Formats: sequence, C-alpha cells, structure tokens
Amino acid sequence: MELKMSEQLKRGLSPRHIRMMAIGGTIGAGIFKGSADSLSLAGPGVIFAYLFAGLLLFLVMGAMAEMAGVYTQTDLRGIINKAFGSHVSFVMGWLYWVNWVLVMAVEIVAAGSFLQYWFPELPVWFLSLIVAICILVVNVASVRFFGEIEFWLSGIKVTTLILFIIIGSSLLLGIGAADSAPQLQHYTSHGGFFPMGWTGVFSSLLIVIFSYGGTELIGLTLREAKDMERVLPKIIRGVVWRVCLFYVLPILVICGLLPWNEIGDHGSPFVQVLSSVGLKGAAHVMNLVLLTAVVSAANSGMYATSRMLYSLAKDGEAPSVFTRLSKKGVPSYGLLVSGISLFIGSWAAFMTPEHVFQYLMGIPGFTVLFVWITICLAQLKVRSKYPVTPSYQTRFYPYATIFAVVSLSVILGMVLLNIKNITSSIISLSVILVLFLLSYLKKSPADQKDSKRFAAS
Repeated sequence: MELKMSEQLKRGLSPRHIRMMAIGGTIGAGIFKGSADSLSLAGPGVIFAYLFAGLLLFLVMGAMAEMAGVYTQTDLRGIINKAFGSHVSFVMGWLYWVNWVLVMAVEIVAAGSFLQYWFPELPVWFLSLIVAICILVVNVASVRFFGEIEFWLSGIKVTTLILFIIIGSSLLLGIGAADSAPQLQHYTSHGGFFPMGWTGVFSSLLIVIFSYGGTELIGLTLREAKDMERVLPKIIRGVVWRVCLFYVLPILVICGLLPWNEIGDHGSPFVQVLSSVGLKGAAHVMNLVLLTAVVSAANSGMYATSRMLYSLAKDGEAPSVFTRLSKKGVPSYGLLVSGISLFIGSWAAFMTPEHVFQYLMGIPGFTVLFVWITICLAQLKVRSKYPVTPSYQTRFYPYATIFAVVSLSVILGMVLLNIKNITSSIISLSVILVLFLLSYLKKSPADQKDSKRFAAS
C-alpha cells in the first residue's frame, strides 16, 4: 500500500455517521444478551441503574463536547495531554488501546461462534478469521467507507430494538397475544419491583456502565468529523432519550412479559419474547442481530486502536511511524499493528481456558470508568484556561462534573474492593503501574512542551 508522510487525517465522517456511531456505541451484545445478567442482580429495578448510568454518561459526554468545541484541532487523548501532561495521556492512550484489543478479540471469537450456528461444519477459528479479514478491509479503505458500514450496522441494531419495543408493548396490552395480557403482574410479583433492594441496583451498575462503554469513542473521531463543533452538542442532547428508548423501554417490556427470575434460563431474553409471539425463526433473527452487534463492536475497535496509535504518535508517545497515512488518509501502520494484535488476541481467546481470558476482560470495565473519570477531571482542570468561549457549555458546572467524578470514583472503588474481582483488579492495576513506569522511559517531548502546545492552541 502506498503511503504518504501527511500527518493530517481526512475529515470524511459526516454528521449522520457520527450520530449513528453515537447511538450504535451504546447498543451492543450488552443489551441483547448481557441484559439477563443485570436483571439477575436487580430485577425490574435495574432500569434505575440504566437511568443513573445514563445521567453519568450525559455528564461525561457533555464535558467532552465542551472541550471539543474549544480544542478543535485535537482529539480526546490530546485534550487529556493538555490537561495533565504526557504521562497521564500516555497511560490513558495505551490502556485504551489494550482495552480495545481485548474487546476485539472476544468479539471476533463470538462472531465466529454466531456464524457457526449457520455453518456448523466450519470451525470457529476459520469463521473468526474471515470476520477479522473483512474488518481489516473495511478499515483500510477510507474513513468515509468505515463510517458508512458502521452507519448500516448500527441501523440494524436500532431497527431491531424499535420493532422489539413495538411488538412487546402490543403483547403487554393484549394485542396479538394468544393468552391474556400479563399487564403489570410481573412487575409486582416475584419479589416486587426491587426484589434485591437498592443494593441490587447498585451492584448492577458496573455491568450497566460497561454496556455504555464505547460511546467515548466519539472523542477519537474529532479529527475526522465534519462540523464536529456543531454536531457533537446535538448528539449529547440526545443521549438521555437514546438511553430511555434503547435500554429502559426494552427492559420494561421484557420484565412485563416474563418473570424476571426466569429471564436468561433459556438464552437471550429477546429470543424468549420473540418466541412467545410464535415468531418462527426467532433464534435466527437474534443470531443475526448478535452477529451484527459484535462485528460492529470489533469494527469500532479497529478504528479506535489505529486512531489511538496515531494520536499517541502525534505527541511522541508512540513510534512516529504511526503518524504515516495511506493515500486514503488512514493510519496504515496503526491498522497493521492493531490487526496483528487482533489475530493474536483472537487466537489467545480461542485457545486459552475461558477463566484465564475472563480475568483479562476485567481491564475493559476498569478502563471505561478510568477514561470517564479522566474526561471529567480534564474539564475541571482546563475550564479556566479556555482560549475561546465554547458554543456548548455544561450546565450546573462545576457541580455536575464533580458529581460525576465522585459517583464514578465510588463505583470504581467498589469494583476494586469486591473480592470476586480481586484477580481482575490486580491485573488492571498492574497494567496501570507498568504503563506509568513506561511513560517515564519513553522518548517524548518534555512536559514543558505540553504547556507550550496548550498556549499555542
């Protein structure tokens, strides 16, 4: 592939790409399959966990949108660099890269297993390899092509959820159901709306926040998006209704149609509901949707890892070769390294015992909390140093941002101190420690230059 030395990414992502990426970023296997786990911890009351986490997401995204409107020539990691210097941005950047490599590996293996449902004669590793190659091809093409693919993948997920809400609501009202409508009985029976109390709701927060993880990926599109200063605030304002529409309403429908304590015993709760209306091939429909969800996540992960390497290299926190772009305007060496890591990670996820890789998957949950907290702290740090007044400003600043930092820190503390997460916590903290040590060994501009770049911007 012919390369050029240009260091500027092309702004090929249109507003509709960004909007659908923001929506699709919150819709993954976590809602279609993982919702059973959160329901088992809190029952129907888990909707309050989704609403509270949605509020935190709104505050985090608001802080990011405000800073993006001021520092228009950089991305999220670059803003972190301006706020806290190269050591913190180095740790956050590489941690985020490791996070997405792990997520991509798991998603690719999952995609292979979903494809095997239709092609049982083919091994999972072969099907996973085909998916990985397709994702690489999509990302090697122009960023506009990536945005278009992600637009349609997200569209499938959004359409599925809207149809599910319509079908489920009709069943709750007794429309099209062979039996009498359950109405509200499942909300009040089986232990009530809060069968585990508020403790259960709080315990489900980590799963819920992790399911929202990926939305901050929008922060890496800042260099490649058209009219980001105008589009991003509109996206932020839509976060709340998207959370309600794509998480709270489906969960309310599921809990209204099925006893919460029986959800997950027979596969995805969505398959259970679709099967209850006699929809033939419900398993095939949901298998397609789950395949779409994991491929979309892996596709986004390849974008995230390659752009993060580019961002790190721009500030001397990764080898400068990662700033080189192809004629299509994509960071080819970043894609190459991320692609190799994807194949190695997928092989490890496929070959190692499940519990071994499960420990490593504690890193993504930890990373989401760490990144969200860092975004809010960055806003608190740089707000008084803005060179221009942003068009979008966080309401109730600084109280709203402080509230988000405190809430996320408490959740992070609970995760680290939970005895069930002890191995994953040790691994996550060890990775952080190693990255901090490496940040002092790297060959990069001194922190004094960070302040000069800050003043120049």
